[in-house]
Amino acid sequence: MIRLLLADDQALIREALAALLSFEPDMEVVAQVGRGDEVVTAAAEHDVDVALLDIEMPGLDGLAAADELHRAQPGVKIVILTTFGRPGFLRRAMESGVSAFIVKDSPPDRLATAVRKALAGERVIDPDLAAAALAEGINPLTPRERDVLAASADGSVISEIAAQLYLSEGTVRNYLSACIQKTGARNRTEALHIAEERGWL
Repeated sequence: MIRLLLADDQALIREALAALLSFEPDMEVVAQVGRGDEVVTAAAEHDVDVALLDIEMPGLDGLAAADELHRAQPGVKIVILTTFGRPGFLRRAMESGVSAFIVKDSPPDRLATAVRKALAGERVIDPDLAAAALAEGINPLTPRERDVLAASADGSVISEIAAQLYLSEGTVRNYLSACIQKTGARNRTEALHIAEERGWL
């Protein structure tokens, strides 16, 4: 029996997925959580084989949770199941040790197949998303540039971002300038919007 963990902040979606997967003769949903920062603990407590994670969750987003889970329990296979089929998210998911990336409007049988293939050590990626990711190319932002741009999302000024990330104000300005240039934006607000739309943050 494949032991599953479901992580989605929408209880209705979570329960629907649990009901759907309960029809599979070789699968059992043994744990459900609504926050990304509960994933690692729940996976350990319930000895899960496969974790199905949404991307948009409180506490930790699904990609950050996937990264933590992969580091803590590399034997657990991770399936990202999301409405946010952005190429940048796919690339980040692959970097986080994710085995499968499926968009929520996929046919139900594709999800069960993805779970089985992930457990068997295969990679499963939505074909349309894979094609879009290849067409878009690699995320041009460095990890530190992503940190600085993300820190500016709440409207923080340069000095506040610098204090938060333990950087000099000049360094923050340089990173933001690089983000604006690499995204082809006119300002940091537009750069942030572009980066979020493409799944680069």
